[in-house]
Amino acid sequence: MTAAATNARLQAAGAKKIRQFVTPEGVDLELKIASSGLRFGALMIDLGIILIALILFTLLVAWFAPATGGDITTIVWMLGFFLLRTFWFIGFELGSRAATPGKRLMGIRVVARDGGRLTADAVVARNLIRELELFLPLMMLGVSAAEDMASTWTIVAGVAWSLTLSLFLLFNRDRMRMGDLIAGTWVVMARRAKLDADIAVDAAGDAMTFSEAELAVYGIFELQELERVLRGRDARAMREVADAIRGKIGRPVAEEDDVFLLSYYRQLKSRLERKLLFGKRREDKYASD
Repeated sequence: MTAAATNARLQAAGAKKIRQFVTPEGVDLELKIASSGLRFGALMIDLGIILIALILFTLLVAWFAPATGGDITTIVWMLGFFLLRTFWFIGFELGSRAATPGKRLMGIRVVARDGGRLTADAVVARNLIRELELFLPLMMLGVSAAEDMASTWTIVAGVAWSLTLSLFLLFNRDRMRMGDLIAGTWVVMARRAKLDADIAVDAAGDAMTFSEAELAVYGIFELQELERVLRGRDARAMREVADAIRGKIGRPVAEEDDVFLLSYYRQLKSRLERKLLFGKRREDKYASD
């Protein structure tokens, strides 16, 4: 097979992972669906961290076990394990990065398929379904094996159940788990931003671009406020400002807030500087160009 044919096949495979948004202003935005391999790698990293935390928690429970009854110790351990594995995923995905540590290391994140901000309902739904997909059947098998109640058919049924639901993402083009399908989410490649000491470096290398109409809605005052927010690096402030700008220009939530704000800042600054060369100075969003 020639190099050209190989490149063509790779480009075709990459194109199959691209999903597009079209804003009300007619701007095409692209998201790249994360591969099943990256998602599996992220899950393994998260499970590895959870396992380490669980071992430490188990040692702590064992330390207090002599002072409590065996049944109480078991209940505390099972409740702690449930809270750990559930709120690990929910807590991180509700954060500004919409990604667990495993997802961040793999360069992927969760987004809403409708282009809006991820809701708590969606994050909770997609992660509670994981209980049915993975943890519940494995826990039942573990308990049955520990009590010598697991028959061959029980083991086969449990593994088949877990594999069928867990591998669902391999059989749809959007690589969605059952949880993603129910919650209305995608897992996509995350764009990364580096907040340099001088955030106003050349905008040519930005991960995303804005149209002239999208940049024309703000002036010098808003640029200065945006720079203050970026330098402050407060996640809540960046989230609020990013949502305000997205709402104003009609952009969906398709990238991390810092990526969005940094790209918008650089390109707005570049536009205003070009205007100043021609003697046009727009003080704020209420002034006309």
